[in-house]
Amino acid sequence: MFVFLLFVFSQFSLSTQLVYAQADFIGLSKLNESQKTKVKSWINYGLEATQKTLGPLKQKAVPIYLEPQYFAFEAVPWAEVIRGSQDGVELQFSRYASLKQLKNDWTLYHELAHLYHPLLNYKDFWISEGLATFLQNQIMKDSGVITHENMMMRIKAGLERGKANTYRLSYLKDARLSSVASNMWQLNAQQRVYWSGVAFFIEAQYKLKQQNAQFNSIVELINAYQACCKMSQQQSGKDFLRSLDKLSKTAIFTNLYFKYSVLKEFPVISKQQLNQI
Repeated sequence: MFVFLLFVFSQFSLSTQLVYAQADFIGLSKLNESQKTKVKSWINYGLEATQKTLGPLKQKAVPIYLEPQYFAFEAVPWAEVIRGSQDGVELQFSRYASLKQLKNDWTLYHELAHLYHPLLNYKDFWISEGLATFLQNQIMKDSGVITHENMMMRIKAGLERGKANTYRLSYLKDARLSSVASNMWQLNAQQRVYWSGVAFFIEAQYKLKQQNAQFNSIVELINAYQACCKMSQQQSGKDFLRSLDKLSKTAIFTNLYFKYSVLKEFPVISKQQLNQI
């Protein structure tokens, strides 16, 4: 009887194990055998690390478009999400980078984090880029790529870069965050856009904890959102944040959206808000 119950329990445990999305590699033929092994290990590591932190992706496969470079000054100089029936990631990377260098690079974790939210309008890119940047640091910390101390150093340094970039752009007639985000590349405003978005999610998480909300971290909330509510089509930032409010049973995200979208200066984040990350 004991053996039978143990068998049933084991079968139940196996059936309830999390099933992670797997990589669908496109472009492996551009690499030699040792490079193929290295790149597969890197991508599989990144996918597993991301899903351990943010939960399993609903899509069963993630197309990974490989663009190995012969000349690159970084391990991963460029990457972007390719939206479609199955959202994927294009990666330009140095074919000569070591596995350690590839794993330690933030880019893959950042792009995979984008798969947990819909494509947003240009003026709301500060939300999507801020969220992915916030989450990439959580993923890297959870997987042991960086320590908590190192994560905090990176976040503080990023916020300082965002502040400096905001000051440089203060000459603009329309310096509102939504306007700057719409013209991010032309204005070279990536630091302001990305790190204003990070500040948004730091402040939102602080408020979630203060209000003892159903989800008290951005990671938990995004996990739940992706599992139930992620839209396949392009969406406004406001609608995306309304979904987060609905899930958390708060008005935190919508209220902060109205505050942040019109900001002309860089947001002020307190030590208390930073300490709860």
